[in-house]
Amino acid sequence: MTALAVEAHRLVKRFEGQRAVDGIDLAVAEGTIHGVLGPNGAGKTTTLRTLLGIIEPDEGWRTVLGDDRPMRAAPRIGYLPEERGLYPSMQAKEAIAFLGALRGMTLADGRRRALDLLEEAGLGEAATKTIRQLSKGMAQTVQLLGTIVHRPRLLVLDEPFSGLDAINQQRLEGLIRAQVAEGATVLFSTHVIAHAERLCERISVIARGRVRFDGTVAEARGRLPQRVQLVTRQADGAWRAALPADAAADGRRFTFALPAGGIEPVLEALIAGDAGIEALSIERPSLHEAFVDLVGEAVPQPDMGELAP
Repeated sequence: MTALAVEAHRLVKRFEGQRAVDGIDLAVAEGTIHGVLGPNGAGKTTTLRTLLGIIEPDEGWRTVLGDDRPMRAAPRIGYLPEERGLYPSMQAKEAIAFLGALRGMTLADGRRRALDLLEEAGLGEAATKTIRQLSKGMAQTVQLLGTIVHRPRLLVLDEPFSGLDAINQQRLEGLIRAQVAEGATVLFSTHVIAHAERLCERISVIARGRVRFDGTVAEARGRLPQRVQLVTRQADGAWRAALPADAAADGRRFTFALPAGGIEPVLEALIAGDAGIEALSIERPSLHEAFVDLVGEAVPQPDMGELAP
């Protein structure tokens, strides 16, 4: 049986009578990357804070690194909150060492490891610069390095990619993968689906304080039928009867769900009817499409700076 780094059962948290977290179950296997996805206001941050013991649940229970009192496991946890905050006048290496000291490191050990981490992240020249001298992306990377400086067994990251450009997103993804390669577990929340699609082994989709889906990325995408994209030389003909009735048409371009009987009967009709197949592809739905289907509402589209899936 796979050991769990985080486990929660029927967690409930109320604010002014409203359930921000409404009976959430969660299981995060050790050594994996687990994404908590949801639109803004879904309850992601409250869920993470409840798991970590920053706020106590009104109902249910949770264990973190085997402890039902999460604060006792704090020295083995790295937490990057959604609200970033570093002292502007502090040097980058000192900021990282300071965050390490809060988790039990000596400042001397923290400084040595800070220099190593900054070099590995390609920010060695920024070690003695103050936080106010750094770009937003560099400062955010420094804060993440401060989150991992004490070599935590569990990393909890709340919207870690928010506001980063493509280069810094890529750097952050690399840092997350490196931590898992060293044996850590990563639990992160996001509303930007592309990151989860690239990074996560499992995801939990939360909407209105409840888990709407828990499983692998492939399982989430598999909830929707595959989609056929077809381009023909002829815009019309008897072969059109072979296409599903709800096929979307744009001139000679057609889009429709893969029929239950497969694509072969459609191909036979297209060939027999001399439709002239110029292009045909069968595509799996994206995680973004599966997410919209699960939560029943629009998801923010990626910014220009975000990496393509």
